[in-house]
Amino acid sequence: MRSQNRLSQTIDWPTILIYLAMVFFGWINIYAAVYDPDIQQGIFNTNYNAGKQFVWFSLSLVLIIAVLVMDFKFYDTFALPIYGVVMLSLILVLLFGREVAGSKSWFDLGGIRIQPAEFAKLATGLAIAKLLSYSGKKLDNIPTFLTMLALISFPAALIILQGDTGSALVFASFIIVFYREGFPGFIIALGLMFVVFFIITLFFRGEDFNILIWSIVALGLIIGAALFLLSKKKKLQKALFSVLVSFLLIGMAYSVDYVMKNVLKPHQSKRIEFLVDPDIDPMGIGWQVTQSKIAIGSGGLIGKGFLKGTQTKFDFVPDQSTDFIFCTVGEERGWIGSLIVIGLFIALFFRIMFIAERQKSRFTRIYGYSVLGIFFFHFMVNIGMTIGLFPVIGIPLPFFSYGGSSLWSFTILLFILIKLDAHRMQILARS
Repeated sequence: MRSQNRLSQTIDWPTILIYLAMVFFGWINIYAAVYDPDIQQGIFNTNYNAGKQFVWFSLSLVLIIAVLVMDFKFYDTFALPIYGVVMLSLILVLLFGREVAGSKSWFDLGGIRIQPAEFAKLATGLAIAKLLSYSGKKLDNIPTFLTMLALISFPAALIILQGDTGSALVFASFIIVFYREGFPGFIIALGLMFVVFFIITLFFRGEDFNILIWSIVALGLIIGAALFLLSKKKKLQKALFSVLVSFLLIGMAYSVDYVMKNVLKPHQSKRIEFLVDPDIDPMGIGWQVTQSKIAIGSGGLIGKGFLKGTQTKFDFVPDQSTDFIFCTVGEERGWIGSLIVIGLFIALFFRIMFIAERQKSRFTRIYGYSVLGIFFFHFMVNIGMTIGLFPVIGIPLPFFSYGGSSLWSFTILLFILIKLDAHRMQILARS
């Protein structure tokens, strides 16, 4: 009884309240997304998505209790075995899983479908926290970085083999952890520059492409010369580095066409091309995003009202209760409702960051930033793809999108951090 009272006093209640608010609003919007005025479906009817989501949430409460009751040392001690078990499940789903929408990512357990990829993010976060805290090394150490890279690449590769590229891309979110733990920021900035340049190159065709190449050459030489003349220290290395980056960009520019035609799948290439040119296939690959933007834009300032969204009511947006749930918010709640949802996520991000930074344990801090990175990546990409800023890659909006596996994994992910934080004064510092 005494330990339970101590837990209730040290637990982070603001984060729990944010979680409950998000789950509640998500549930209401799932009901709105599948609402049919001609059918008396009811919000608790388990034959429909809203009723099923309520069941998933009810079971999530059981998971929350289990996470909070568990000894806080369990998550540190068994981080690597948990990672191993989840990796094994990713292999087994390739052999015995059920294929849904072109992805062999699901176990069908008596009518309940479980997606191991959702739990792989959680397991990887624990494993990274365990190995980094155990070694005590920063990520500016090359062997340590390569170990961490292998740790995230293995599940990502297995998930790609399942046909779920979107879930695999989420593992890029661990770059936030790497940066916090000492990985050089300029390398991250350089990587982001190459990604942006890949997209920019798609805008250039024919004679415009030649202009792009010569512009890169000229810019690289100008920057290199300027660094050589103006830099006081290591001026030759800096100049050569700028020229090297220029040649790498030129190589990337010439490789874009090959990647689009031979590496990516046809539907993936078309989604990226639609991002660059929305007019290429508005009735095909671009239909979903176009209708989503119409739905969000039609909401105006205050929205059309609960259950009054015409885009929703007439099923213009595919997957609206899952990957495109945010367009329901935009249509029925308008700009104000969308701002509230985004505000809840921002509050959650800052709360997680606050929790992570107040830890005595490096394990908990690293795990906290893993949680932050995963949530932020899902938030950024999911909302970005509904408004046409990112290509459609099919990942859920945490606590809002319909789905048991995603709700459970996000819930466990968050509440392990809350549990560890509640015992922060008992956990010995390792760094």
